[in-house]
This record gives sequence, structure tokens and C-alpha cells, in this order.
Amino acid sequence: MPQITSLFVTRLYRAALSEHGAKIDQQELEASCYAIAEDDEAGQDWCEENGYPGYTSYASLTDLPWRFPIFKDIVEALDIHVAEFAKDLEFDLDDRALVLEDIWINILPEGGMHSSHLHPHSVISGTTYVSMPEGTSALKLEDPRSARMMAAPARKKDAREEMRTFVYAKPAVGDVLLWESWLRHEVPMNMAEEERISVSFNYKWE
Repeated sequence: MPQITSLFVTRLYRAALSEHGAKIDQQELEASCYAIAEDDEAGQDWCEENGYPGYTSYASLTDLPWRFPIFKDIVEALDIHVAEFAKDLEFDLDDRALVLEDIWINILPEGGMHSSHLHPHSVISGTTYVSMPEGTSALKLEDPRSARMMAAPARKKDAREEMRTFVYAKPAVGDVLLWESWLRHEVPMNMAEEERISVSFNYKWE
């Protein structure tokens, strides 16, 4: 009998952010995101100059946990989630730690999207979700082997999830998703009339 096993697995971590740390008031978090976006003229200018739909603080603010205590609470919770994921990944951290590198806000309006990308120089990346209106975009994750598929046929439409070329992870408000930073991902076009709000982050090995 032939034996078939799975090798080189790609892991995706999903949990409620509130499973660790202080309970996060999602309405307060949403209000904080909008308040920061309204005051962040440098971020607004960057988005306009770079054709970024909506708003991101990625290129303008590096001190969210200092500005708003709720972001400090988020980071304290994320530290625990990331540590759990690192254990699952069986990383040998060699007495070093995975620490927050950056954290930023994303506000994506109707018709906005974030094209396929990865996060170089980081170890673990992720997002926690603040507002996910009905009909808004799931997170689209790409099989990292896609560039090596060469002349392979397409997968069947009903292929098992772990065999698909793309997987769509549909998070709920308050969820946190984590993945290794080399995993290519994107946010397809937001088809909802309301804005999709999330907070993304990177952790580095220090």
C-alpha cells in the first residue's frame, strides 16, 4: 500500500484576542482608530501620495501603544499569542525573544484593496480585526509553492483546504490571525459599503 504524508506544513494561528490579557472594548478600539486617522496628517498625505485607498498608519506612526493605552493592552495580549504560536512552530529561539517590531492601523473603504505582499525581515506577522462589516473581504492566503508549480494543472474546486492554491480566512471582530512573515497574502476588494478596520503587526527575533 502506498503511504502519503504531509511535509513542510504552513501554519495559521487563529484565536480571540481576548483569550489573553485585558479585555479589549472593540467600540473603544474602533473610535481610537478613527481618532488617530483623523489627526495623522502625515499618514493621510502618505496614503494620497502612494495611492493607498483609505488610511494606514504604517508609514507615519510608530508609537501607537504610547499614544493610546488600548494599544498597549493589545500588544500585551499579542505577546502571549505570538509566544504560543512560536511554540507550535517549534522555533529554537536560542534564549532570544520574538518582540514587536511595528504595529499599524488599516481602514479600508468600499472598493479598497491591499494587493498581494509579504513582510520581509520579520518572523511572525498578523492582524487583529476591529470592524468587519457583512460582505467585506476575507484574508486571502497564497500557497508559498505557487512560484514552483511550473506546468502543474490547477487544483479541483472542491480540493481539500490544505491542497488549495489560495485559502480565504474569514475572521470575526476581535479575532487575531498569525502567520509566518514569508507567507504571501492580500486583502481583496472590500465590497461592503462600510469600512473594514484592522490592526496589523510584525514580530522580529531579537
